[in-house]
Amino acid sequence: MSTPSDFEHMLRESALRVTGPRVAVLSAVHDNPHADTESIIGAVRASLGAVSHQAVYDVLKALTAAGLVRRIQPRGSVARYETRVGDNHHHVVCRSCGAIADVDCAVGHAPCLTASDNGGFTIDEAEVVYWGVCSECQGEGGA
Repeated sequence: MSTPSDFEHMLRESALRVTGPRVAVLSAVHDNPHADTESIIGAVRASLGAVSHQAVYDVLKALTAAGLVRRIQPRGSVARYETRVGDNHHHVVCRSCGAIADVDCAVGHAPCLTASDNGGFTIDEAEVVYWGVCSECQGEGGA
């Protein structure tokens, strides 16, 4: 379990100034993996009180640029954020309710997929989104 001092350390290590909103956003993303921006804003406001949408968007942008959070946006979904970074994991998305879960790489080291033709690129990451129906929706007679 991470503490505010852990988040402060992470910010300093990434050469980011430690501020209340940055610590609160990092904590909210850590505590709510795959949360959308509105959910993060709600968690930050519960922690700090008044904070603007723009402040949270700016912090998310800075944290993403610093590599402290990862932004994902499965087809048909709003952007979502997580603190699990650097391991090139993938995601599975429920077609019925939109729930998202982490899926570890299937094989080998990152990138876990080898392109048939790299097009002249040096590939260092692969992003895969699996789609299906979660167990809760299956129990409800979902797709």
